Amino acid sequence: MSIMLARVVDTAMSWQPDIIVFHPKLLTVPVVAERLGIPALDVGFTPVLSPTREFPAPGVASRSLGAVGNRLSYRAVTLGERLFAADIRAARRRLGLPSSRRVASPAGSLIAVSPTLLPRPADWPSTTHLTGDWPAPPAPSALSPAVREFLSDPAPFVYAGFGSMHGGDAVSRAEAIVESVRAAGLRLLLATGWGGLEPPHRCLRPDVLIAESVPHEHVLGAATVAIHHGGAGTVHATARAGTPSIIVPFLADQPFWARRLQHAGLTGPALHRNHLTPDRVKGAIADAVDRTPQAQAAAEAMLREDGPAAATALIAQTLTSVHTS
Repeated sequence: MSIMLARVVDTAMSWQPDIIVFHPKLLTVPVVAERLGIPALDVGFTPVLSPTREFPAPGVASRSLGAVGNRLSYRAVTLGERLFAADIRAARRRLGLPSSRRVASPAGSLIAVSPTLLPRPADWPSTTHLTGDWPAPPAPSALSPAVREFLSDPAPFVYAGFGSMHGGDAVSRAEAIVESVRAAGLRLLLATGWGGLEPPHRCLRPDVLIAESVPHEHVLGAATVAIHHGGAGTVHATARAGTPSIIVPFLADQPFWARRLQHAGLTGPALHRNHLTPDRVKGAIADAVDRTPQAQAAAEAMLREDGPAAATALIAQTLTSVHTS
């Protein structure tokens, strides 16, 4: 991390930009912006650095702490900066800045989250902008022949995948999903990812296709239901596809997104990753299918959003305000 923070300084100084748009983990970027006298905008894909009374900091608390407690919870996130205080002081010394001065706040924050899934909190400052999410441009289909053949079958199916998540009893977890999907009369496309799902051979039949990973943009829109871990990217991809979710959170911001989708009516209560049973998953599938109209309405609303365009306009606006001030 220290090497990365130092290299950020080198790269930014060599480019001499007019503005820097950065991830908040790059704690030395504001130092460069101060040295160059330029604005910096941080980017969040989950609102962890924008305090509000409406919900606690994602990844800090799993339920509301009340208006005051919610807002105070964001201090736990900023405490992480203290772990790298020496790196920030080193960057200030290298750039000839007083080491005693606090790091300046960015000119604003771009929250790359859909307002369909997270309405803008009323107490966010005007410098915090909810742009809409930033989906990657559609890529050429990279489907394997097996997945392509699976999707060509018009029979409905469930997608299940936990991406890079792992831990716990991945075999029992996968078996519960296979049995419940089969009991519901559906097929299953199961992405094993980094080990969160390990289906035993005894439960595999032609109605189940196993893949290490699949491109969400080519699969989720065809699925009847998506069972996933609730990461910010997967949540947005699933909602954008108009597919109802069953969320099995593992860590970090995933419980937060599970609550947000439940609040939006796009999923039922989250399922515990270590307590999946065929009956629980089957019930969640039935509940999710009933939420299809809400999921499709959310997708239509998200199609009217253009997060990258909104972010670009805000960056240009920030530059213009600097040049005219």
